[in-house]
Amino acid sequence: MLEKTVLIADDDAQIRDLLTLYFEKEGFVVKTAADGAETIVKVQQFAPSLVILDIMMPVIDGLEACRQIRRFSRVPIIMLTACGEDDERILGLDTGADDYIAKPFNPREVVARVKAVLRRAPVGESDITDVLQFPQLEINLGEYTATAFGKVVSLTAKEMELLWHLASHPGRVFSREQLLESVWGYTYCGDTRTVDTHIKRVRQKIGAQEVTPWDIKTVWGVGYKFEVRT
Repeated sequence: MLEKTVLIADDDAQIRDLLTLYFEKEGFVVKTAADGAETIVKVQQFAPSLVILDIMMPVIDGLEACRQIRRFSRVPIIMLTACGEDDERILGLDTGADDYIAKPFNPREVVARVKAVLRRAPVGESDITDVLQFPQLEINLGEYTATAFGKVVSLTAKEMELLWHLASHPGRVFSREQLLESVWGYTYCGDTRTVDTHIKRVRQKIGAQEVTPWDIKTVWGVGYKFEVRT
């Protein structure tokens, strides 16, 4: 089994030490950063498997660090936010984060969340179709890329997995809870705006509209579906 590297970015040394203890116990290689600028440098230096990123950090805050990381990497990012700060959570998702965990947290939950994300990384099995093709849209899970109208679209890991999950079942309606469990990989405790925010960003990025050959449609009172128009 290949070693996985997690980068823990938080200005609180106690949190870094606590999470390091739990992740190393589970066999992870751990790198740490104490501010946003150091986080960006270490993502470039170590290419971690996943980043745990606190929002409130000195030098460069976590939101700006996330924005800058997204310019060169699709590494999964889990934001740490203050409990009850819903606006911060939505901002984190809007800047490219894949998920968030509220403080105070149970370190075992953090480890479980990270494992769930990494389990859903592409495994490269040759007998599994990893490319979906629709008119003017190609979704390549093996390369984690989407091409819409001849242009490569920059999607985060969770955006890509959400698009793939919907597009691989065209016409099927999924509730928000089903999408959270299937794409995020755990039973989600909290509101379902995480899904709504990701759907909105994916639609914008691939240029989905009422006139395109395909769309991610809202089924009011139920959830979402990927619709292919004939």
